[in-house]
Amino acid sequence: QVQLVESGGGSVQAGGSLRLSCTASRYTYCMGWFRQAPGKEREGVAVIKGRGATTFYVDSVKGRFTISASQNTVYLQMNNLKPEDTAVYYCAAALYACSFRNADFSYWGQGTQVTVSS
Repeated sequence: QVQLVESGGGSVQAGGSLRLSCTASRYTYCMGWFRQAPGKEREGVAVIKGRGATTFYVDSVKGRFTISASQNTVYLQMNNLKPEDTAVYYCAAALYACSFRNADFSYWGQGTQVTVSS
């Protein structure tokens, strides 16, 4: 079992920044951030594999979001936030694969709300 504890999130105006943190109870092969906006499916935002050796981003956040890891904690630095970034953000951990497929991730955090106003 892996427990994930998230922190961060909140409300910010467009163009602002927020940082999300997620600490896992033990090392996992891959950690990632997903988000789900009202009425939409959950989508992968960024994943990090092998303690930072490889990262992947969804096109809509490239150049604005940065995923990083230290020990068993993964961070998502979100800059130049846009209203369309508004969603509940979930931290997730995977043991064997690393992609944007929800099914690859066995463990999920409780979710944290990010709201960006225009």
